[in-house]
Amino acid sequence: MKKLVVFYSLSGNTRAVARRLARALSADILEIRTVKTYPDDVDVLLGLGQQEVKTGYIPQLQPYRVDLSKYDAILLGTPVWWSTYAPAMKSFLMGKNWAGKRVFPFTTNGGTIGHTPSDFRRALKGAEIAPILSVLFEEGIQKTPESDIKEWLALI
Repeated sequence: MKKLVVFYSLSGNTRAVARRLARALSADILEIRTVKTYPDDVDVLLGLGQQEVKTGYIPQLQPYRVDLSKYDAILLGTPVWWSTYAPAMKSFLMGKNWAGKRVFPFTTNGGTIGHTPSDFRRALKGAEIAPILSVLFEEGIQKTPESDIKEWLALI
């Protein structure tokens, strides 16, 4: 079975988890990146991120090449921004045929995943969607036990 890990990461937490998952599964990996870069100032970044989620902003992504039809299982990783997936993930999900795909979403977050699971279900019409993996971080330190991640990986 061929597997792909697709992720967006701003702070690096999601990137770290995605790389570990890809290694554990011998999966291909794709990092999606926005054309527009985000500011380093945390206060400005927080306000901008909140505004993007609230307005439904769809950022332009840097070019990437991936043929989803080649994969049996697709893992989708995103940080949680104001109770949902990051706008970059929203951009990636749009316009793709998810029918018949096995999708395994995972998030990194600081305490809650909000309505991210229902947002994934809405965006991934026709896909078989596994329970979401929530990886909690506090100040850049992973708090979710590795045993939880291994248990989730066993679903794939």
